[in-house]
Amino acid sequence: MAALPPPNGSGDQVLSRIHDALNVVHSPYSANQARQEAQAFLEQVKTLGDAPSHGFTLASAKSQAPIVRHYGLSLLEHAVKHKWAEYAEGEREYLRGWVLQLSQNVSREDPSYLRSKIAQLWVEVAKRCWAAEWMDMDALLVRLWTVPDSPIHKEFVLQILEILSDEIFNGEDAVVAVREGALSKACVDVFTPASVLAEHFPNRDIGPDVRFGEEGWIGRVTQLIAECLNQNLEQNEDVRACAIRALAVLNSVMPWAIPKAIHAAGCRPTICSCLATPDVSVQKAALETLHSLYSRATLTSDEFVDLVVPMYNTDLVDLCRRLFEWSTVDSQDIDDDKYQFAKKFSETVSYLGNYLERKFTSIPPQNNVQGFMELLIQITQSQSLVVSIPVLVTWTRLLGHRSVGPAAASRTELILPLLELCSSRLIRYESLPEDTDDPTYTFLLEDTDTLPERHAFLGNYRRYSCQIIESIVQLKLKDAFSFILSKAETTFQTLYQNQPPLDPANYSKSSLPVLRVDAHATVVEAALKGYMKWRSHRDKNPDEQQDAAAIESYFEEWCSRLLAMKSEDPLIRKRILQLLVAFSTTALDTNAGFMLKVLEHILMTWPALQPQHKLFNEAIRDLQTESMVELQRLASKMPDHLLDVYDQLESKIKEMVASGTLDEKRQIAYQSFLFIIIHRATRVDPELRLARLSAFVNPVKEQWRDATLKQALGSFEGFCELTGLDKAQKYLASRRIDTVGDWGSAELDAEGLALQAELEQRQSILPLRSTKSFLTYSVEKIEKNTAPYVASSRLWQDAFPIILPELLKFLSYAHACHDPKNWSLLPAEMRPQVSRVLADRFWQAGISEGSKDDFYARVLDKKNTLEGLASTIRGSVRFVRETCYAIIYCMSRLDLQFYGFLELPGPLANALFADSFSLSAHQVINLLNLVRYLVDHCPVELREAFLPPIIATCFQQMDAKISHEWKTLGVRETVQAAGDELTEEMKAESILRQLTYSAVIMVADFLDPARVAAPSTKSGKDQDGNSDVKYPSLRKFCLMHADIVSKLLVFGSHAIQMHDGRSCGVMLRVFRSIVPEFQTGTTKQHKEGAHNTTADSSFPIPEETAREIREFISSEVLRAAITSLHDSYFVDSQKEIGALIATVLVSYCPLTPTPRSILASLPGVNAEEVDWAINFISRPGQHSRQQRAVVLDLLKDLKGISISEQGKLAKSVVPAKAPAKKTGRSKMAQDFMTPNEGGNGAGSSNRRQSPDLEGVAGMFNEGN
Repeated sequence: MAALPPPNGSGDQVLSRIHDALNVVHSPYSANQARQEAQAFLEQVKTLGDAPSHGFTLASAKSQAPIVRHYGLSLLEHAVKHKWAEYAEGEREYLRGWVLQLSQNVSREDPSYLRSKIAQLWVEVAKRCWAAEWMDMDALLVRLWTVPDSPIHKEFVLQILEILSDEIFNGEDAVVAVREGALSKACVDVFTPASVLAEHFPNRDIGPDVRFGEEGWIGRVTQLIAECLNQNLEQNEDVRACAIRALAVLNSVMPWAIPKAIHAAGCRPTICSCLATPDVSVQKAALETLHSLYSRATLTSDEFVDLVVPMYNTDLVDLCRRLFEWSTVDSQDIDDDKYQFAKKFSETVSYLGNYLERKFTSIPPQNNVQGFMELLIQITQSQSLVVSIPVLVTWTRLLGHRSVGPAAASRTELILPLLELCSSRLIRYESLPEDTDDPTYTFLLEDTDTLPERHAFLGNYRRYSCQIIESIVQLKLKDAFSFILSKAETTFQTLYQNQPPLDPANYSKSSLPVLRVDAHATVVEAALKGYMKWRSHRDKNPDEQQDAAAIESYFEEWCSRLLAMKSEDPLIRKRILQLLVAFSTTALDTNAGFMLKVLEHILMTWPALQPQHKLFNEAIRDLQTESMVELQRLASKMPDHLLDVYDQLESKIKEMVASGTLDEKRQIAYQSFLFIIIHRATRVDPELRLARLSAFVNPVKEQWRDATLKQALGSFEGFCELTGLDKAQKYLASRRIDTVGDWGSAELDAEGLALQAELEQRQSILPLRSTKSFLTYSVEKIEKNTAPYVASSRLWQDAFPIILPELLKFLSYAHACHDPKNWSLLPAEMRPQVSRVLADRFWQAGISEGSKDDFYARVLDKKNTLEGLASTIRGSVRFVRETCYAIIYCMSRLDLQFYGFLELPGPLANALFADSFSLSAHQVINLLNLVRYLVDHCPVELREAFLPPIIATCFQQMDAKISHEWKTLGVRETVQAAGDELTEEMKAESILRQLTYSAVIMVADFLDPARVAAPSTKSGKDQDGNSDVKYPSLRKFCLMHADIVSKLLVFGSHAIQMHDGRSCGVMLRVFRSIVPEFQTGTTKQHKEGAHNTTADSSFPIPEETAREIREFISSEVLRAAITSLHDSYFVDSQKEIGALIATVLVSYCPLTPTPRSILASLPGVNAEEVDWAINFISRPGQHSRQQRAVVLDLLKDLKGISISEQGKLAKSVVPAKAPAKKTGRSKMAQDFMTPNEGGNGAGSSNRRQSPDLEGVAGMFNEGN
């Protein structure tokens, strides 16, 4: 082999210096400088031409210390991985020969990490030349396998096979990507029995003959496991280690192996035998293998019978039951090995249960699955919700199956425990006190790391439990309701048994009685949903009609008893009220008499406030608010019944209003109630409907016409006088708020208290609340072209021109309040305090100190302080801002009435965004939600006039705002914070991540290729009168408009550099989706990743726009992607970043030299490598995985490394431990810890909500 001369003399001198350098590196007494110099020398040796020879010399010498031999192996590894392409064929044979010689000589005396390193070396060579110049690898492996009396050689071969399978089918190595076709085919060849290959691929192309023997490695490995089981496995460490290693190979193979090969080799019974051994480590390895086998997405019916059906047999079910009982742990003394086994075991059994649902008709008639279903019940009953939930999900599927569901329902011993379990677990565990000793709660704390994660997991568990209750009700209607309602009634009647009586002075919103009522009410609501589904799917034959009448009569009796129950707890009364209205508007929707009882209960039940007990008083407010909500619900759901008694209702409400005892909110609520009845009733003449509705709305219109209002809104100062903010500024200035440290301890004087009351009262004189209320009920939950919708359009058509000019002023001024320079009545030195005055207070799960109740209590305690006044001030501003949002949203639901104003887009964009930079991140999220709805509701024929200024201005401002906030966060992170300041910083960062994600998701939604096109409000003909006018999708509309797409892409190029992995991932997928759209304007080639529909093909992107965007992506976006690739924060996103870079190269390199030039200009990247990579990934038929791997290999020297890896010594110096399997959560378990949001990425159009915050809007009447 050609070699460069070693430095400072002969090869012996180099070897001597290597020894010395290794001693220096590993000695704890070496100076740092000496250690660094030694490390540098050891790295330099790798560059020598004879480094592989030195490496083999060191590695093969058994007399050398293991650390020296390991370094020798690293020299060989460097030669194989980094210089293989430079070597001639003879030199490669030398390298391969050395690796084979080292492999033949492995022994028990070698440390395990040396054997692992040699196995890895074998695989590195195989990836480069197996199935090409190296054709006898399989024969060599069999030769090592058959070394007499050498289990260590078998274990070594197993290690090679496991690494080979993992790297070929799961790895990201560019070498594998380039040769993936040959390597994967060769792997299938050598693992699969020849008979199965011939049967499965009868017409397979005859390729290079790489296999040795007929049985294949799946058979050999399975046979080895069987032999191990017969050799006193639990007493013999070598045999046990061999069995575990063999199971690891099968575990690696299961996801891709041909199922017939798995069956033919007898894998399943052998693995199940391993489960029956007393050795825990073997049991765990066997369970991992079964988990990999049964987590496969699909099996044919024959494969199901071969591999799955035997698992339902009695002997195996008994084994599984014993294993599950063995793995059950005490919540107060958790054995982690057993507990992790139980979690994996539950997932595996859930896969078997899912196959039962999918392939039930394929089960041979002689097989009985009763025992297996009893096992499912037993696992579902686990005290650990994390163990229970996989099988809980399986039950949702089984009960929904047309055959399995009724069969299960017929067995009381199955269905009753399941119903009881799901009912008992609907209690809100997250609200239990931290000292609760309930085992389920203890396990929950053990399994969840943060409060948001806990809330998400419990939300998922509750959702599946409710689905099961719904299904059971549909299957066993009478029995299920008898159980559910009797249990709920008993609970309601014994709430305070063994509990202290209600004490308003020490009130808790999460007391055990409140939680128990909520849990049972949730069960009843789920059952009601099940009943409504049962009722809707019945043919209504006489028997079923009789059944429905009997059960509804039972419902009415039960609800009547519920009405008669008395409770002093406002939240219990609130929950019962919700339940009564739910019955009235669903199962008892034809029972007018019962509905009137509920209505009377709502109208007559209005508990007096008790301000001396602050938390109890807030609970009463909650009940009052809910009463009004439920009133509207009754009107919306049952308008025709209420129409019959409308005159009496109207008279009663007029009497109540005339009494002067109702505040503005309650007055509007009662008027809205009457409004909804007229608006939604089906038996009202259209003209009479309009006349009656106008009587409600005309006074609102007159408020907007008021000259005093118009004059006040003529300036920001007038707005402040109208809302009382001028007095607030003067008061704050007079009290020198900049000199007060703790606002919460500064009690308000009489003037301050009067000001606070006036600010709240000023809201009632504005036309905003009444407009919002009547507009909301004009458009809420009604379909277009229905009588109510037509009435709404006519009702408001002349009002919008009156309202909009003043409404936009309200909105502009509300936003302007957040800019301190506009607070002209405050001295300049006090204006920095404006942000403190307007900073929303909220409780955030997992970050804020104390519980949610503690937060509310602190807020209530400070109402009469300077902090309470600041809360009222921000509440006034929030009220105007968010009510304006709500009114604009409602207006947008009326299509042409709103979007038809051609002069509206510019002023609307200005009102929305001119001062949006000053809003907080949380406030901007709400603004983005409004923009999203404005875009969604816009009729397609009006998009051209309406959307460009809205979307372009929005993203221009969002880019500036969000980029600024991330920059500010970066600066803040360099300064150490502590205590409350640290908590506030954590909340700010959390909200910034939510804002970034909201903006990114909005981009993804606008550019979603799967988005359903909005219907046109009119049908038209083209100029020849031949066909309907067509409009591009929203995606294509945005991409065609340079002013829109440029703003979106500038924001996107910044978003993929912001330190939020979730947002970056979505934006990377969006870019990958749209890059191919700009290949050419008119003749775009359809390649992988391009999304184009037949309709959109009629709307090409203008060539000039396509060229400009191509260049922007080829330069700015590509640079941003490379920057993120280099950033250690984005280590977990590197695959997606590589995929985007590959997409850009494939799409644009034929059209512009820019991407190539940028890559070639990077340090450590030469032009020849760039050209080779571009040529390779541009070949037709290349998979994205191959393209990504080649790009990441090209840029390997620029990739960031994780923080945990930074500062570590090179692996060539410090031997790495054998790769360990991850012991953290499985993917399934992690999915259960994530809120149920559906899909994600560029094609996601789900509506994301605001962050999980509990703010003070709505407290002290601030935000309503």
